Amino acid sequence: MMQTKVTELFKIKHPIIQGGMVWASGWKLASAVSNSGGLGLLGSGSMKPDLLQEHIKKCRAATSKPFGVNIPLLRKDSDELVKVTIEENVKIVFTSAGNPAKYINILKQNNITVVHVVSNLKQALKAVSVGCDAIVAEGVEAGGHNGVDEIPLARLIPQIVGEVKIPIIAAGGIANKSGIEKMFSLGADGVQIGTLFASAIESSAHINYKEAIVNATKNKTTLFFKSIGLIRAIKNSFTEKAIKLETKNATKEKLHELLGNKREKLGIFEGNCKEGILEAGTGVESINKIKSVKEIFEEL
Repeated sequence: MMQTKVTELFKIKHPIIQGGMVWASGWKLASAVSNSGGLGLLGSGSMKPDLLQEHIKKCRAATSKPFGVNIPLLRKDSDELVKVTIEENVKIVFTSAGNPAKYINILKQNNITVVHVVSNLKQALKAVSVGCDAIVAEGVEAGGHNGVDEIPLARLIPQIVGEVKIPIIAAGGIANKSGIEKMFSLGADGVQIGTLFASAIESSAHINYKEAIVNATKNKTTLFFKSIGLIRAIKNSFTEKAIKLETKNATKEKLHELLGNKREKLGIFEGNCKEGILEAGTGVESINKIKSVKEIFEEL
């Protein structure tokens, strides 16, 4: 047990937050993490408002501990996701992919703790200025959508520490105890872990995706789609096609055409490991087994 600004802010035992990942972070995963003393997050990025409501209710029935909702601000129905979260009396919201000012007033009026994901110092200062309670500083090692600056986490944390007074949660490629210790030595107050929890038994992701994480070793993730929104994922047939198209200076329209609508769902939820996007961080190199959340916490 370790007391930090993050454990105080969320009233949790361990300064470990589970990423609110699309297609992986349902109520089973979030409640298991919260029950283990961390902070579980529901990933609303792959949920319609009524499904989010169902997951909130089930999560609350499965844990008496704090949990939150991650809301990507670029979602067209983000208004409705925020509304459901408020109506269901969830008291912790993580926002990402957009301007943190968008819902800060309505969330604060409802006594909700607001955390925003940032990938550089400018964004961190913006989050502070609009009234966020904490920030997730996400390095380029993170799986999924990434900051265009491509700043490694070990450089990002020292850039932000000292510049902001609110708690700093480090994220990106963290998947073991030594990774956590390194972030605390750099000045972080907590860590957010994604890929390791996405591979957990309780994750709602497809077994093929979990096995792809376990079987991926060093240098098995890649960055692509730099011109239309940087993504880190496990290398497969689709990433090869995407990178090939990019190196030929394809138009944004062509890249969007290749991406399509449901590429993440195809890989993570439906288990098509060749043509789907298998979002994952560089921490895959230290994940070698599908474990329960309880086992993961014992090791961390």
